Amino acid sequence: MSTDVPAPVTTAPRFYSVNEVARMLGTSPVTLYRAIRAGEFPAVRIRGRLIVPAKAIEAMAEIAVTEQTAIDASGWGQR
Repeated sequence: MSTDVPAPVTTAPRFYSVNEVARMLGTSPVTLYRAIRAGEFPAVRIRGRLIVPAKAIEAMAEIAVTEQTAIDASGWGQR
């Protein structure tokens, strides 16, 4: 007896943990936490936990690719 179970729909995450973003960017979580605390990198605090909007990472990557340049994330914390 075969039951056809649809495959789960995978959606892109809306937020990443600081550790996930640090891995993506090739930096340490401590460095990223420092940048967030200094207002140099975007993050959302929910009940003491910091998470990074996926749209912020996507926007930075898109600008870097489109403009073929390095992005200074220090201004992204205030957006």
